[in-house]
Amino acid sequence: MKFNKGKYWDLHLGKNNPKHQYRLGADLLGSSSAEKDLGVLVDNKFSTSQQCALVAKKANEWYLGCIKKSVASRSRQVILPLYSALVRPHLECCAQFWAPQFKKDRELLERV
Repeated sequence: MKFNKGKYWDLHLGKNNPKHQYRLGADLLGSSSAEKDLGVLVDNKFSTSQQCALVAKKANEWYLGCIKKSVASRSRQVILPLYSALVRPHLECCAQFWAPQFKKDRELLERV
């Protein structure tokens, strides 16, 4: 099985990182400012703002849109269990790891 060198990136973490260029064989690895691993977006500053924005966007567009399109009733007894089963777990996924640090990120998630 061949090793795909195009799938590997260099992510420099921290402020005082000298940002060396790394090689894999004869090829230089590309550099990236953020990478997604296990569903969590990690950037070079360990900021969670991008992760919160992605989670809120997906919850609004995908999960709430799906509920809106497929459910005719808008009563609280119907919407609340669907929200609790579909949207809330998505918003809480990996929350222990990337707990929103900034007020604007928490407000963004609470608006969903």
